[in-house]
Amino acid sequence: MALITTHRLGKSFGGLDVFAGLDLTVPEGSRIAIVGPNGIGKTTLLRVLAGTEAQSAGSIHRAKNLTIGYLPQETIVESGSTLWDECLVPFAGLLEQRDNLARLETELSAPDAAPEILEAYGVLQARFEHAGGYTLEVRIRQVLGGLGFSCDDYATPLIHLSGGQRTRALLARLLLEAPNLLILDEPTNHLDTEAIEWLESYIKDWPGAVIVVSHDRYLLDRVCNHIWEMSGAGFEAYRGNYSHYLTQREERWQLRSKEFQAEKLRLSREMDYIKRNIAAQNVAQSRGRLRRLSRQIQAIEQIGLDAMRGKTWMEISEDTQIATGAMSVEEAEQRLKALRNPLQRPRHLKFKLRAAQRSGNKVLNTGGITVGYPGKTLFTAPAFALGRTACAALVGPNGSGKTTFLRTILGRIAPLAGQVSLGASLDIGYFAQAREDLDPGKTVADEIQSVARHMLLPDVRDYLARYLFTGEDVFKQVEVLSGGERGRLALAKLALGNANVLLLDEPTNHLDIPSQEMLQNVLADFEGTIILVSHDRYLIDALATQVWEIDKREKVLRVFEGTYSEYRASRVGAASGPAAQADSGGEPAGDDGHALKREAFRKARQAKNREIADERRRQARLAEVRSRIAALEDDLTRLTRTLANPPNDRASIQSAGEEYLRAETELEALLEELEGLE
Repeated sequence: MALITTHRLGKSFGGLDVFAGLDLTVPEGSRIAIVGPNGIGKTTLLRVLAGTEAQSAGSIHRAKNLTIGYLPQETIVESGSTLWDECLVPFAGLLEQRDNLARLETELSAPDAAPEILEAYGVLQARFEHAGGYTLEVRIRQVLGGLGFSCDDYATPLIHLSGGQRTRALLARLLLEAPNLLILDEPTNHLDTEAIEWLESYIKDWPGAVIVVSHDRYLLDRVCNHIWEMSGAGFEAYRGNYSHYLTQREERWQLRSKEFQAEKLRLSREMDYIKRNIAAQNVAQSRGRLRRLSRQIQAIEQIGLDAMRGKTWMEISEDTQIATGAMSVEEAEQRLKALRNPLQRPRHLKFKLRAAQRSGNKVLNTGGITVGYPGKTLFTAPAFALGRTACAALVGPNGSGKTTFLRTILGRIAPLAGQVSLGASLDIGYFAQAREDLDPGKTVADEIQSVARHMLLPDVRDYLARYLFTGEDVFKQVEVLSGGERGRLALAKLALGNANVLLLDEPTNHLDIPSQEMLQNVLADFEGTIILVSHDRYLIDALATQVWEIDKREKVLRVFEGTYSEYRASRVGAASGPAAQADSGGEPAGDDGHALKREAFRKARQAKNREIADERRRQARLAEVRSRIAALEDDLTRLTRTLANPPNDRASIQSAGEEYLRAETELEALLEELEGLE
């Protein structure tokens, strides 16, 4: 059964189409993730589906008796009630039943109570118990506790909660309401890892359907069974979780690239025929072909091959503004050469992190330290060591001391007890969570030149383009940048440092999923050492060779040797990997042991890069061969005319004949090569 169906759904603001022509189905019990770059319209689509915003075009049908719970990114509090009272709102009917039961109990306590009262009490009590009336307070405590609230927060008015707490309070109420369809916009934004894992488990067992927009790829991987991708090229639907989506997306890109190249080759051959015959005996047929070719070029330019598939020219004309007449031969040839596949990979970050020099094998040693501030101990850590090429993921709830520990390693904060020893030949690069190394008063270009004074403005612009800063973006003030833009600028500065040890504090915050994917690939290729603080469990699982867990309750740091998946399995009692707390004065594992997973990831990427490079070389050679074939055909046409009306000079005739044979031989070889390349 479909909870929501749409037909050619569209939304526009003024002359700007946010999305158009969407035919969507939300099946009962489905788990749908909407992914895409920031600003593409994901939140707008959620609002339209939730009914809080009207569509501009198309239709939307919601199932009868459908109840929808919608969590926006930012919550506006209009209620003066406490957190606990807000969570009681979904149970208004049960609370009324409870009051009625209390009233009947009072009446039953009277000596002359009528038998009908006892009968009514029994019926109402059974109904109340069946509806979960006796466990409602337990459910509220479970949900609030899972989302990070303590008992001390229950009596706090909503207007006194922080923005993140208000969002979590609304999420708690929605979960307790148990609607048929949950629509969640970035539900993990204000949650720590423990709360995210609780929400993930809750959603997996949710009896209704879920539509979620989230940058948490680990959540999408473990919870979702449908992925809707929104991009500048349009809308795509995929079946499976996030990992399946990545595989299917790559396959679709490759297939469409081949289809586009094959179609462009077919049109090129058609263009060659038209050029050869437009002024010859087949002029009428050639002009007809030129009109058809002109329409095809325009259609591909405007809607692409996918949108053309299976449609008549009348249907295609409804979606495009195609001129009925033919282009000139010169214009058609020029536009055909400039034709690009509209369904290309989206723009993404393009950068590398290179270490200028090799660090020593021992990067970090602690003899047992206490981390915190005077008068406030955050946690104690045992003696442990970190070796070169390792990637340590530092995890723990908000406020447990992760950022403080990074600053302690950097020497900006002294440990309360013990000491941290750094290895030899270390160049440390620090990516701060608050991006405090960015000067709000400077422009984007100024920030780059502050760490690369040798770079001239044209070089700065070329460099920043790799981080998606183009045009006038490079002259924006840092203070007006979005969170994602600040993150990309901080990465741009970090890459110029050529560090061999990276301390990264929430590097994926505010980055959209394509940028997160690129950052993950770059860090996997990095040949130095990484200490990573992140709530991005997908990133941690892909990179980490060990996990440093801060237990906020016991105020202790524990070291786990293994991947994040193995760490999670060990927490639930599954012996799926080597779990061990480091011994006092323990030596770091060897480079191969630390980098095993990252090396496997790097090799897979290198194989993929080689495949892409081979395809690029093939396409480049195809272009060369086609160009040379066209030139040879022109030469043969010229030589044929020369030999048909030979000059009086025998030497010229002989030279033309030899040139004709050479051109014909080369043409045959190139045609054979062309067939192989295609």
